[in-house]
Amino acid sequence: MITFYYLLAIIPSIILHEVSHGYVAYLCGDPTAKNAHRLTLNPLRHVDPFGTILLPFLLIATGLPAFGWAKPVPVNVARLRKPRSQSLYVSLAGPLTNIVLSAIAFVFVRYEIHHASAATLSSNTSFVVFMVYFGLVNLILAVFNLLPIPPLDGSAIIERFVPVRHLPRYYQMRARALPFVMGALILNALTLHIGTTWLASLQQHWLNLVQS
Repeated sequence: MITFYYLLAIIPSIILHEVSHGYVAYLCGDPTAKNAHRLTLNPLRHVDPFGTILLPFLLIATGLPAFGWAKPVPVNVARLRKPRSQSLYVSLAGPLTNIVLSAIAFVFVRYEIHHASAATLSSNTSFVVFMVYFGLVNLILAVFNLLPIPPLDGSAIIERFVPVRHLPRYYQMRARALPFVMGALILNALTLHIGTTWLASLQQHWLNLVQS
């Protein structure tokens, strides 16, 4: 049942994460995602069979941190009005969206626990549980994606300091980095456990605040 709730929460979370990248790029002058019909909440346009469904299921089923990705929304940095600065906005839009979604889930769950009647809470139990997992999943997605490690969104901060003449090579490296990052994530969860205690504490703090 826990695996089901996690999967139910992570799929819309990573889809909204990706759509936000394309939408901010569109606001900044790049219509690439719009022209590719990717500024939509239709999951069929975004689901990556491995990254959106299979990988999260395997990670959750084996007790590893829930993580995944949707098909990347296409963004052409060169078409942004101010590429160097607006590419940062585009990158950070995803984690910011996850933070907002986690906050919405927090407010909803806290209200249900403290203000809803017993009958209402009982009838909404499954949805409340879903929102708890939705909040936690988005919290972890935000924190993880803000790490300044290519190709994660937080690496856009590093990108600001890469000389223009080296950007093509940097983009090539970033495009190939995801398998290495995923491998390091799984290795860390199995053996090193760097940061796992902190992440667990962060989730517990979220839960404690909801209930307080």
